[in-house]
Amino acid sequence: MKKVVLVSMVVGLTMIACSRVPISNRRQLLLVSDQELNAQALVSYRQFLDTNQVVSSGSSNTQMVRRVGERIARAATSYFNQNKMPEYLSGFKWEFNLIDNKQVNAWCMPGGKVVVYTGILPVTQSEAGLATVMGHEISHAIAKHGGERMSQGLVAQGLLVAGQAGLGVAMSSKRQETQQLWNNVFGLAAPIGAQVALLKYGRDQESEADHLGVIFMAMAGYNPEESIKFWSRMAQAGGKGQKPPQFLSTHPADDKRIRDLQRLMPEARKYYTRSGGTSASR
Repeated sequence: MKKVVLVSMVVGLTMIACSRVPISNRRQLLLVSDQELNAQALVSYRQFLDTNQVVSSGSSNTQMVRRVGERIARAATSYFNQNKMPEYLSGFKWEFNLIDNKQVNAWCMPGGKVVVYTGILPVTQSEAGLATVMGHEISHAIAKHGGERMSQGLVAQGLLVAGQAGLGVAMSSKRQETQQLWNNVFGLAAPIGAQVALLKYGRDQESEADHLGVIFMAMAGYNPEESIKFWSRMAQAGGKGQKPPQFLSTHPADDKRIRDLQRLMPEARKYYTRSGGTSASR
């Protein structure tokens, strides 16, 4: 009987909590509100910054990270305003930081909290290469992939309270289990000094972030063709016989990713032309 009730509850919640991802128009299950997800993300983000070496704001690389991030954030905001969805990013408070770390990695937590590692800069090589990375990571947050993964975990692990859903409810009733789920999704549970920040998304979500990312970088005035060059360099960085960079841990196969990006170029170029972008290395 309990199993029937749980199944009925999940089906009911699924019916009322389905939404669509912008641009890709994919349906997704969201049982966690932006407000509670962003609040928890801010706590984790602050803890991460407190225990890792943040590169000073005077660094030219930090300035580049913030410049690229702000341009992409403005482009995304403009997109939602023009499409009469100004409330979509209302809970976002953008923040961009560069971390002194040799890992080839970058990530964006819910609410727009972004980190880029210095280890990825030799692979990005240019501002447009960095825009590829940051557009991809920012798109994970815009597409609410973190909330989707948490929602899937709440259902799969039976952390929903009968008749209710949400991170706050789960945290109050089953705090330890929900915190473990959070750590599994956002990868911030490693001991200080050996911290690996890896937001764990599925391959479909990674491909979707590629799609949105190349559109948003084009909107921001960065040549989307540079995304193909960047991912080709990343493929070489994780070449045969080598351990792939953390950044590639759950990503699609290199050849598939590049084929998909090539297929997306006609769509992305339209946004690039509208933005007034002209330089291939911009």
